[in-house]
Amino acid sequence: MGSYIVKRILLAIPLLIIISFITFVLINLSPLDPAVVVLQAQEVPQITDELIAQTNEALGFDQPFMIQYANWIMAVLQLDFGNSYVSGEPVWSLMGPAFMNTLKLTLVSSVFIIALSILLGVICAMREGKLLDRSVRGISFFLTAMPSYWLAAIMIWYFSVKLDLLPTSGMDSYRSYILPVIVITVSYTGIYFRTVRSSMLSNMNEDYVLYARASGLSEKKVTLHILRNSLQVAVSIFCMAIPIVLGSTVVIENVFAWPGLGRLSVKSILSRDFPIIQAYVLMLAVTFVLFNTLSDIINAAMNPRLRKEF
Repeated sequence: MGSYIVKRILLAIPLLIIISFITFVLINLSPLDPAVVVLQAQEVPQITDELIAQTNEALGFDQPFMIQYANWIMAVLQLDFGNSYVSGEPVWSLMGPAFMNTLKLTLVSSVFIIALSILLGVICAMREGKLLDRSVRGISFFLTAMPSYWLAAIMIWYFSVKLDLLPTSGMDSYRSYILPVIVITVSYTGIYFRTVRSSMLSNMNEDYVLYARASGLSEKKVTLHILRNSLQVAVSIFCMAIPIVLGSTVVIENVFAWPGLGRLSVKSILSRDFPIIQAYVLMLAVTFVLFNTLSDIINAAMNPRLRKEF
């Protein structure tokens, strides 16, 4: 198992290098001179050619492209993403607290998403074709199709404005988590529980289930065996749920004024604060790669055959 983990990590390194290069290239494809962008973001009243040249020299924009990339990637490895064009503060000092706020919201939501997906998936699989199964699937289709910002607006109007039970925005206490978590959970549970249900139904028709029942095992133990084998298929999806939710909180954070990465990234895009945008894109891409690697490792731990095939 140890050698498999090392191989998977080594395979992820070239991919991370490619992602970092693409991220650096995409940000530098802007038709505007980087120095002009910096000066505009700092609201300099009069931008002269001399001032542009001084800014390019001060920020290293006058160096060859590959040298700029090498300097940037070496700084990134030390969590130094440069300074904000707007405020002049270090990017990580702005992104660090925002990342932790988004991560808290993501982890709480992911726990509810995974727990509800497994619970509903098992219940619907065991009641296949029954009224409960059809009702849960019908409601999930409706809620999944509903735009998250519209659902968020309805929740705010009812629970915050009409009933005055929950805060409408901010991150003041545990009560601030309730509405955003509900909206995110509702948006994704309808997708993931169908994967668990489908995998459960597929495994229920396998020979080992027939042999287990013929051997006299209780229905509870048989169901646990089916669930364990079904989760081998769903584990990859559940592992990717965290980076997917992490990257899709932009709308929710802006609706609920949550002080996280999504809200910060929107502000940075509107103000053309490229260092923050660059760090945000790179952070999300790295998160996807890391959790994809983690899902492969978990699958290999659950199924030894995958280690031999690697």
